Formats: sequence, structure tokens, C-alpha cells
Amino acid sequence: MDKRVDFAVAGSGKTTLLTEHLSEYSRALILTHIRNNEAHLRARLIQRFDFLPDGIRIMTWFEFLHGFCFRQLLQQHLQSRGLSFVQPQPGTARVQRLHFQDGNGRHYHRLLSLLLMHRNVIPDIRARLGRYYDALLVDDVQDFAGHDFNFLFGLCSAEVSLLLAGDFYQHSFDTSRDGNTNSTLHDDITRYESRFLASGVVPDRLTLSKTWRSSPSVCSSISEYPGIRIESHRKDETLIELITCQNAAAGLHADDEVIKLFYQEHHRYGCHSLNWGASSGLDHFTDVCIVLGAKHWTLLTARRLNELPPAIRNKLCVACSRARGRIWFLPERLLSQFRQ
Repeated sequence: MDKRVDFAVAGSGKTTLLTEHLSEYSRALILTHIRNNEAHLRARLIQRFDFLPDGIRIMTWFEFLHGFCFRQLLQQHLQSRGLSFVQPQPGTARVQRLHFQDGNGRHYHRLLSLLLMHRNVIPDIRARLGRYYDALLVDDVQDFAGHDFNFLFGLCSAEVSLLLAGDFYQHSFDTSRDGNTNSTLHDDITRYESRFLASGVVPDRLTLSKTWRSSPSVCSSISEYPGIRIESHRKDETLIELITCQNAAAGLHADDEVIKLFYQEHHRYGCHSLNWGASSGLDHFTDVCIVLGAKHWTLLTARRLNELPPAIRNKLCVACSRARGRIWFLPERLLSQFRQ
């Protein structure tokens, strides 16, 4: 069966690739860990077919782990009282119940995949996938980390076709973390690719290598500032501007047609805004204002944003690649008067 992973740059048609892989009569499961993406995929499928076909199911990752896997195979044995979203207790051996479960009987959501592997139910999950579906599609695979990454690879040999899609350089979130498990997974793209090849999943860097969303101007900006190479199918140019004037900054703050994207704490500025990482998966913005803190602004003006830690650099790339039109870069200090 066809099993491949498409490495996609932002706006290159990843959602289109996933939805056009399906027909009205497909039996397919689509997994994504972001609610934004779940809603977006559902809307695109309804747009394509005028309804959501009965055989196509869209789940978030933890909905899949809990509903499709845990509740069906382990719920009765372990008498779970639901999920806990707090930090697991440190220093508890895996053979002990409290490694996976809090004192109220709720299982830690970030250790669900490890629990399922620990209980050796992966073969049963693969069998369930083959029973109910012919295809497994996974969106934003770059954010699968920790034990979740190992769990996902445990599903690769299921008797279903497999299509994974994501952008290595937009990795800005880990679905799970547990000590050193896959802690260096995203340090090097060549080693990352080799993990897929070793599991029989063929990498494809060409199909989704250029963006339809952003202009060559935006792509050049991303390539130059964060230092992440991206090219465009488009030929038109759009404005990229650095804002240093207080009045211009206030005007952008008041303009609800322009999304303001902050590194963190966007809610404190009382405007149409999001944090950089939270904008991932959103495709409806035209013009974007990128707000940078003092250190980030200094690196920008010195053309040294490529020195940012990879996680922050990737979030900045996510923010920049939301733009279909213009981008304004703005120092956060010019908005300090609006901070609450």
C-alpha cells in the first residue's frame, strides 16, 4: 500500500492534497492535533462534496487516542474517570499506576500514547484501523513529538494507505513531551526524513515545495529574515515594511482588517490579534502585522533573525506565512500604550 509523507511549505496546497486524496466513497480517517485545522478540513470537504461523506471521519489526535484507542481497548480494564490535563507526577516508575493516572483516577492526556504502547495494544489498534478504514491521513505531522511520534510510527504498518503532510520548518508545538524521548527529533531534517524511510514511509519534498498563498516578496522576507527557504508560484510583489513611527503603529493597532501577530500575550493589547504559533493552520488573512519584542526587533534590523532558537524561528515563519498581501514588522514598544 502507498505510504508517504509530503513535506509542505506554508500555503502550498497541503489541505487540497489531503482532501483531493479522497472520494465521496472513501473510508478514511483524518487526524490533526489542532482544532483550527479540524474545522478547516471539515469545511473544505463539505465545500468539495456539499456534505461530509459518511465514510470520512476527522478527529483531533487526542480524540483519536482516547476515543478510538483507549476507551475501546483499555477503559474497562483500567477504570479511567476521564483525562487529566495537568503535568504528570515526576519520578514515578512506569510500572506504577500513578505514572499514567492522577489521584482522582484520570489519565494524563500527554501520556496516553505511552500507556497504549506500554499495554501492547498497538497491534489491536492497527487491526481496528484496517477494519474501519482504507486510508489514514495525518495533517501537520511535524508537530508530532515525544511518545506520540513513536506511537504514530507504530501505526504505519496497518493495512491502510498512509498520507502524512507537514512542514518541518513550521514545527512550533509538541503533541507530547517526556524527558529525552525524541528530544532531538527536529534538530536536523535529514535525520528526520530517515526516521520515515526506516518505517517504510517515502518522503516527498517536491510536490508541495512552493506556496500559492504568499507573494515572492513575502517568501524572500521569510528566506532572508528567519532564514527558512520558501518559494512562491505567484509572480506579483507585495509590500514588506518596517514600522518605526508611533502614529503608524497606532493606526495598525486600530485597523481590524489587519491581524496583529505577537510572540506571546496578544490578549493584553486590545486589538484584532493572535500569538505567532496560534495562527498555524489559519488561511484567511490578507495583510499581517508581525509584532516583535526588543530582542527580536534588534535581530531583525541586524538581519540576524536566523540566530533565533529553532522553536521561536519556526513560530515567526508560521506568522509571516499567513500573509496573502502585505506584511508590516513592528517593534512591540510602539504598542506599549495599549498594553493592559
